[in-house]
Amino acid sequence: MSADRGGCNGGKLVHIILVSDRMATARSITITGGHLAFFATALVMVVLALSSAFSYLTVRHAAEIRLPFLQELLRTNHLEEVGKSRELLRDSLSSMAVRLGQMQGQLMQLDTLGERLAGLAGVKKPERKAAPAKPAENSAGGPLIRPDNLTEVEMQRALNELAQQIEVRSQTLAILDDRLFEERTRKQLLPTSKPVDSDARASGFGWRSDPFTGQTAMHEGIDFMAEVGTPILAAGAGIVRNVERHPEYGNLVEIDHGDGLVTRYAHASQVFVKAGELVRSTQRIAAVGSTGRSTGSHLHFEVRINGVAQNPARFLAQGVTRLARN
Repeated sequence: MSADRGGCNGGKLVHIILVSDRMATARSITITGGHLAFFATALVMVVLALSSAFSYLTVRHAAEIRLPFLQELLRTNHLEEVGKSRELLRDSLSSMAVRLGQMQGQLMQLDTLGERLAGLAGVKKPERKAAPAKPAENSAGGPLIRPDNLTEVEMQRALNELAQQIEVRSQTLAILDDRLFEERTRKQLLPTSKPVDSDARASGFGWRSDPFTGQTAMHEGIDFMAEVGTPILAAGAGIVRNVERHPEYGNLVEIDHGDGLVTRYAHASQVFVKAGELVRSTQRIAAVGSTGRSTGSHLHFEVRINGVAQNPARFLAQGVTRLARN
């Protein structure tokens, strides 16, 4: 085979002469520039096709390898997130269960305290129905429902119900506390304490023979025999309404205990309080004397309601009963 190159009309030609023992005569092939361009273009197309096919096969093979790995990675991350959420939920339910137990304990304490306060305040407890016949031993049953077996919604509902019950109990206790405060105040205001440290009484409340005239007359108080200077004590808390020198009562102290209740302390030798002063129960307000219409040292003690004389012994008896109970 031999080849020579020549030009024709300005174009390049390549002559290829084929010589072979099998051929009777030599053959000549002429390749022009167009042929060369065609072959070059075809070669480029083949190379691009092979590159694309190789890239496709490579990407597909890599995807087939990586896709299960990515799916497993995502599944693992999801399981971890679910585990964390469950753990947080368990912790939350455990905290709520502890809180539920604490609130139940507080409710029991409030019930116990409420019963005690109701008794102290004198509030009548509701009557309980007669208990049914005692069942046989070990005759209990029913499903076991523990706080840690409740769902979050059920736990929150139980907490809300307990919170409402505690609020109701607190309001009840507040009312009972007000009742007790009123009761304590009322007892402090009532003239139930002895006005002098003496049990000797010259005369009591009611009709008697007047010591000056000998005629029957109404005695509107109790006379306590005591030496001059013996402390006179307020029979109850209140406000000093009047301090004066009276022609019959002598040195007189009047204490207003509210609701029209007034006590009088007469024939004092000295007075240690003044009008408008607030005094507490058993506070020293004067000293025993024999001023005014009196035959000797003593305390004339009166209790009046809306100006009407009452028997002081009834009030003093309440103080004695209270002291006996304490």
